Amino acid sequence: MAEERGRGRGRKEDRRRGRDEEPQSEIVDKLVGINRVAKTVKGGKNFGFAALVVVGDQKGRAGFGKGKAREVPEAIRKATEEAKRNMVRVPLRDGRTLHHDNKGFYGAGKVLLRAAPAGTGIIAGGPMRAVFEMLGIQDVVAKSIGSQNPYNMIRATLDGLKKEASPRMVAQRRGKKVADILRRDEASSPEAVEA
Repeated sequence: MAEERGRGRGRKEDRRRGRDEEPQSEIVDKLVGINRVAKTVKGGKNFGFAALVVVGDQKGRAGFGKGKAREVPEAIRKATEEAKRNMVRVPLRDGRTLHHDNKGFYGAGKVLLRAAPAGTGIIAGGPMRAVFEMLGIQDVVAKSIGSQNPYNMIRATLDGLKKEASPRMVAQRRGKKVADILRRDEASSPEAVEA
């Protein structure tokens, strides 16, 4: 009976380990900011730290997390774990830029994301730059129009990135072939109209 219990627990642990062992070895993280926070209690104030971390595999997946603790390393660990749980996949064109221009919103945070030609680099401010680097985007132009709060900027950036759609996704949604979608886009481009 004790052996059976042991075996059952082992299987459950193996399943848990299997879920955690998704290709997370290549996941990198970037600390965006640390704030000192205080909680007022009966005896005075309890000080702690809040960390904001962005993680990604630099192949089109990224996420962010926040963690609070009395010590900085613990806050960073908590934030990193939350970020790994909240990762989203973003389709990239040629593995280096966005498929199309987009806007993202979260609260007072507003961001404008634009695809860019090869060699442009990442033209974006602080927290947005961290998200693009973790995604593996090499060429993008981004502008924050609203709030400068890093939490809202990152959430707005991820909101815009979630709206990204590759030609394959659009073709699947419309029940057409990818070539039909791309041909239609080329016909409506300014160069095609002038010719």
